[in-house]
Parts: sequence; C-alpha cells; structure tokens
Amino acid sequence: MHPPVAVSYGDAVTDAGARAGAPGHVPEVVTVARADTAHGEVALRRRGAVLELVVDGTFAMDTVDTTTEVALAARALARHPAPGRVLVGGLGLGITTRAVLADARVAHVDVVELAPPLVAWSRAAAVPELAGIEGERCALHVADVRDVLDGRHGPKGPWDLVLLDVDNGPDFLVHGCNAALYEPQGLAAARSVLSPGGMVGVWSSHVAPTLLAALRAVARPGDEVTEEVVPVEREGRSFRYALYSLVLPPALT
Repeated sequence: MHPPVAVSYGDAVTDAGARAGAPGHVPEVVTVARADTAHGEVALRRRGAVLELVVDGTFAMDTVDTTTEVALAARALARHPAPGRVLVGGLGLGITTRAVLADARVAHVDVVELAPPLVAWSRAAAVPELAGIEGERCALHVADVRDVLDGRHGPKGPWDLVLLDVDNGPDFLVHGCNAALYEPQGLAAARSVLSPGGMVGVWSSHVAPTLLAALRAVARPGDEVTEEVVPVEREGRSFRYALYSLVLPPALT
C-alpha cells in the first residue's frame, strides 16, 4: 500500500487525473462501492483513471504506481525454484495476487483479506481491477492473516511463499491491530508455516529498521534476512519503499 503516510483521505488526494485534464483541474471523485465493517468503512473511489482504496477514512492505496506491489511477488518468485503454494496477506486491489498468478509454476494461491467487502466486490466484479481473481488456482478467504498464520482460522500451510502487504508497514498503520504482525511473534508465526526453502516477504511504505530487527530476531541459523530499499517517483514526489524478506534454507537431500 502507499503513500508512506497515514493521513485522512482528504489530505491524500492524488493528482494523476488532474494531469490528464486542464491545468489545475481536479477530477471528480466517484465512490464506486462502500461498506461498513468491524474495522471501519471500506470504499473504492475513482479519481479520473485512478482507482483508490480508502479504509476507515484513510487513504490506503491506489493504481497510480503499482511497481513495488508487483516487485514483492516478483522478487519472491524469482528466488524460489518451485513456488507451488503461496499465501498472500491482503487482497487490496489485487495487484500482488495477479503478479503471483502470472507465474505458471504456482499451483495455488490463498489470499487472506480482513475486509469482507473487498472479497465480495472481487467476486462480484464490482471493478475490473478486482474481477476474475478467484478461480481454480486462487481462493479468497475473509480472515485476519494473523489467525491464519497461527493456525486458528482459514487455510492451512505449509506455503512456499508468504507475502504480506496488509498495511503500510510498522510505522504508518491503517489498522492498529496489524502492529503485531510486524513484531517478532507475528513474524515467527509467518516463518513457522513455510516449507523448506520458503520465504516470507513483507512490503513497507518506508524503510523500517524495527521490522528488519524483528526479522533478524526470529531468524534461525541458515536463514537469510534481507532489506531492499526501492526508490519510487509518484506524481513528482520521491519515496523510499522497502521490501523485507526471510528465507529458509532448502531441505537436506
């Protein structure tokens, strides 16, 4: 998700649509879908050609630049020789999941999403960006990904890849309840559901030293922990997103 700030929706307006029109023109915001949940309102809004996801009044993500969501999947897929089963934490606008499904080696993807409306809108094809994701190789689950990682709810592992894009990262949360996922206990749970040689990948809207330290704290001998800082230009502004990973050693032969 992005941008790397947790601000009210009114303060996080994108200007992609304005560039397509007359100078200074701000395109009309159209609410495509909205619903209340136990964690606040979830809404999809169009601003020109851009689709935005707004959660509990906070700008969560949009389609202006999706390169790092794709990179979260691409980097992980490139590192694993046989990523047959993948868990994606956070449906969002479906970008990471589509990137995973584009790899023919992936036999099955479990997507765990906290907000029931997003899953319903995907199944109903409420917007093209979310349409057609669930199918023979992909199942959508309404659950808290922490409960799935702990084995309390939803699909069961092990998975070859666990990709977490449930929030903006540990320092700019949309949902405070997600904080535990970035702490050692949550990351240890993610590590525990990996198959040998598996990888946990985490997207962050900012460089997060605490997340890197937490990954190192749960790593065991033979594990590899990495931080990749990804510079991104969005509408004339520069950001430093980051991808974090923990990779298990392969099985002994």
